[in-house]
Amino acid sequence: MTDPAEEDAISYASAGVDIEAGDRAVELFKPLAARATRPEVRGGLGGFAGLFALRSGYKEPLLAASTDGVGTKLAVAQAMDKHDTVGLDLVAMVVDDLVVCGAEPVFLQDYIAVGRLVPQRVQAIVAGIAEGCVQAGCALLGGETAEHPGLMEPDHYDLSATGVGIVEADEVLGPDRVKPGDVVIAMGSSGLHSNGYSLARRVLLDIDRMNLEGHVEEFGRTLGEELLEPTRIYTKDCLALAAETQVRTFCHVTGGGLAGNLERVIPQGLTAELDRGTWTPAPVFGLIAQRGRIDPAEMEKTFNMGVGMVAVVDPADTDRALAILTARHIDCWVLGAVNKSGKDGPRATLVGRHPRF
Repeated sequence: MTDPAEEDAISYASAGVDIEAGDRAVELFKPLAARATRPEVRGGLGGFAGLFALRSGYKEPLLAASTDGVGTKLAVAQAMDKHDTVGLDLVAMVVDDLVVCGAEPVFLQDYIAVGRLVPQRVQAIVAGIAEGCVQAGCALLGGETAEHPGLMEPDHYDLSATGVGIVEADEVLGPDRVKPGDVVIAMGSSGLHSNGYSLARRVLLDIDRMNLEGHVEEFGRTLGEELLEPTRIYTKDCLALAAETQVRTFCHVTGGGLAGNLERVIPQGLTAELDRGTWTPAPVFGLIAQRGRIDPAEMEKTFNMGVGMVAVVDPADTDRALAILTARHIDCWVLGAVNKSGKDGPRATLVGRHPRF
């Protein structure tokens, strides 16, 4: 029988958790968080909680909060060993939800769970998160990195974040503002964004066995580069639009598709009629549909199909809204209009056919 005293001592490190690596990672994060800040931030990284001072000048401020993750798009990043873009996806999924009600995102906190803490890998992730916060105009107020050996594979990780925004009570956007005759304006997506990847991966990687490193002529780049294109962050564009036009509401097109998400911001008795003929989805959507023989209805309830954000505006502001978005380099167009409907009718419908899909 072996004497326990002769055996190697058990430690947290031998169980798979490297506290020193965590400390090194925090040091790598500090300059990234310092870049993604706002004047209201108090203190810095390293405390148990982040502090944010509410500035004076609000009449009746409401706090808006949103939590989200990146989903199985992370599997593509991990397969390609490329981790500097998924942080942008994480921020986009949170802040673009916040702005739907008119809230300005003011801070975000992230949570990163890893199988094994590799400081340089986590630094790349956080660099993307910090860049996303800069693009959205919010502060990276802190977060948590947790090492989970035995629960996660060494090179696997998962991300989530919570963001907080502020909106004046009398400026909250939503279904109660929508009226018959309002115009629906589409803002183009940068690709798949961060939804539908379980289906996309199943079709392209498992069934069709495409190579992530392989060049795809329709994309003008590799499959992996196309799939890792970051989710567009519309926050500042939406806030600029709301400041200069009569925006009734926004709609962030995520899981559930264009019509499914738009129904959430259209009141009963009205319907947003959307014309498929006003745009052509990017080639990645056609490739998934063709290789997987996926029904068009299934595609439309799974993917954004090329529309990442929608604004419902007063018809008198249509031209101005399009001009503002175009000046901000956002691909935009009139997608449809809001009409009266039966009490129990659909609140959003797609009509016509895409010209080349």
